[in-house]
Amino acid sequence: MNPVPESFRLLPGAAASPVILHVPHSSRVIPEAVRGGIVLGDRELEQELDHITDSHTADIAEAAAAGCALTPWRFVNGLSRLVIDPERFPDEREEMLAAGMGAVYTRTTHRERLRADGFDARPLIERYFHPYADAMTRAVEDRLEAVGRAVIIDVHSYPTEPLPYELHGAGPRPPTCLGTDPFHTAPDLLAAAEKAFAGFGGTGLDSPFAGTYVPLEHYGRDRRVAALMVEIRRDVYMSEPGGPAGPRLLAPAAALAELVDRLHP
Repeated sequence: MNPVPESFRLLPGAAASPVILHVPHSSRVIPEAVRGGIVLGDRELEQELDHITDSHTADIAEAAAAGCALTPWRFVNGLSRLVIDPERFPDEREEMLAAGMGAVYTRTTHRERLRADGFDARPLIERYFHPYADAMTRAVEDRLEAVGRAVIIDVHSYPTEPLPYELHGAGPRPPTCLGTDPFHTAPDLLAAAEKAFAGFGGTGLDSPFAGTYVPLEHYGRDRRVAALMVEIRRDVYMSEPGGPAGPRLLAPAAALAELVDRLHP
């Protein structure tokens, strides 16, 4: 039996930095035991991973962190979102349940069957979702204790053309979509992101994806925790679907580094 891959990593930044770059969807890794519950053949699974993975976003976050005057922290998911999606609500609050994409997906990006009908998601939630959420909560609390605030920048990407699973895919698809939350995204945070990402085509707001990630312990409760989602359209930096990035990756990485620098004192 192969060892279970590392589920997530917290990569330390500067002690004085409040910023956590959160990278939840960059990995294609699926543990062998989890692969057994997915009904797709190997070729079909690779095609689904091409569509669903936010390819190279961990590389963008890494390059951005290296280019910052003050190094931010990075929390990186080591497993595919086809194992669990750490950004979904684990209950009926999650609107993506309508597309078979709650915390544990049962349908693909093209609304085809991913797991058998009646699949019991609870073991995956216990094994992967809750430990991830607990670790991210601790990372945020550590920043609050160290510097009195935490700023979560969610690093994502999205396809140029909408996929069938998207519930709000009919709206604008700007080079950079900024996802916001009315409680956790302050105007100055949004303005800093708009300035940082203006250089390669401009930004849009909450379309085609909206919202931010904040641990449930702090969500809607603690204004010291700020959050913003950065969704980079994939044609800006890579070949779709699932292809290489190359030097084009440097542009969004530089913009992300500029945003982080704007958030540091």
